Order: sequence, then C-alpha cells, then structure tokens
Amino acid sequence: MPGMEQGTGSGIERVHLTTADGHVLDGDLAVPERPRGAVVLCHPHPQYGGSRFDQVVSRLFDALPPAGFAALRFDFRRSYGGAVDERLDAAAAVELLAERVPDVPLHLFGYSFGAIVALGVHDDRLASHVLLAPPLGADFPEDPPGSGPLGVIVAEHDQFCPPPAVASAIADWPETRVRTVAMADHFFAGRTDAVVAEVLALLTEPSA
Repeated sequence: MPGMEQGTGSGIERVHLTTADGHVLDGDLAVPERPRGAVVLCHPHPQYGGSRFDQVVSRLFDALPPAGFAALRFDFRRSYGGAVDERLDAAAAVELLAERVPDVPLHLFGYSFGAIVALGVHDDRLASHVLLAPPLGADFPEDPPGSGPLGVIVAEHDQFCPPPAVASAIADWPETRVRTVAMADHFFAGRTDAVVAEVLALLTEPSA
C-alpha cells in the first residue's frame, strides 16, 4: 500500500508511493474541499532534467485544486526504465489517488516522456487520459490507447513531434480530441497558462 506523510506547504501533503515492483517514490498531493475530479500528473524525461517540479507540471499542480480537481504529482523511479517500468510508477499514483479521492472521475495526465508513460497505463477507473506534447514516433514503446476519452495537446512549433506528425500518428485512435497551443514550442515557455486552459477544457467539456 502507498505510504504517506504530512509535509510541504499549506494545503499540500507529501506522499510516498510504493510500486508493484518495490520502488518508493516521492510525491505531493493537493485536494480541494469538494473535489469534482482528480488528476495524476506525469512529468517529462528524468534523464533530461524532468521531475515533479517541472514548470508545466508545477503550474498544473497549482491550478487544478482551485478549479476543483485534486492533483497528485510524483517523481519517476531513479533507475530509468525506458517508459515501460515507469508505467508501474504511474499505476501506483493512480492507485493512491483513487484511494484518497474516491467517487470522482479520475484522469491521467502526462507531459512529453510522461505522456508516453501515461499512454501505456490502462485502468478501468480512469475517466480519461490527457497527453501534452507526446513525442509520438520517437524511440519509445507506444501501446494503442485503451478505451475511454483521450485528449492530446500539441504545441504549434513543437521541435520533436509537430502537429502534422501528431495528426498522422493518431489518425486511427478512437475517442480522441486534439488541441493546439499557439505560439508554443515543446517546452511551453511563457505559455503555461494556455496549457492549463486546454487541460481544464479537456477535463470539463463533454467528450466528442
């Protein structure tokens, strides 16, 4: 079972997640008074500086609770697992959040490398997946999306997987909504508010 302890700052609880293969991961949990949903946040590539404190992940972690969504961010395992072992990390986060915030829609969000990880996590409790700047077609394993709504947010000037490449990669995916953040590249510098707006739109609007 995931362990937890009180910690860091007003309204934020420091948590520890234990994965199915025994890794213990650090995370932070923020739960509004009356949550209408809950979101697990998966960060970018850990070998390139990605962590739960990434600027985009942190902006979402701050913005989701005021909008009524519990938010859980966590660090992937220290031993790099090629976006496969990290699925167990995300699954542990889903398990913890489902336990701590029951009876609300549960969503799994991933940014960049984290989007590829999220795409490979299939859990019937998930109401949707939201993928931000997924590097589709890169040297990562990609499972077909499972059942349920899927939202994909792309940067207009993404250096790694621009909108046309994303459109081609997901052409056969069912129940998929695509949104574009204008004037943004893969890192979304100066465009994190636009990312928040698009994520909240996908979480709150009815599925297509």
